[in-house]
Amino acid sequence: MKKNYKIEVDCANCANLVEGEVKKVEGVVNATISFMTQKMKVEYAEGVDEEAVLAQIVKVAKKVEPDFEVLS
Repeated sequence: MKKNYKIEVDCANCANLVEGEVKKVEGVVNATISFMTQKMKVEYAEGVDEEAVLAQIVKVAKKVEPDFEVLS
């Protein structure tokens, strides 16, 4: 399942670093982050709890970029 999220990230380099870490999260098949559009696309593995995986994504993203946020 693919989901799109509006995010806040401060710079293009940070977006690239966060993208690399998000791709390592268990339950994520693929992820792309666009600094220009401030959007993140995540493809989840079949049958995972999306909310739990998203919480893990935010946790690892904040280690790279403390100001990273997923906006509603």
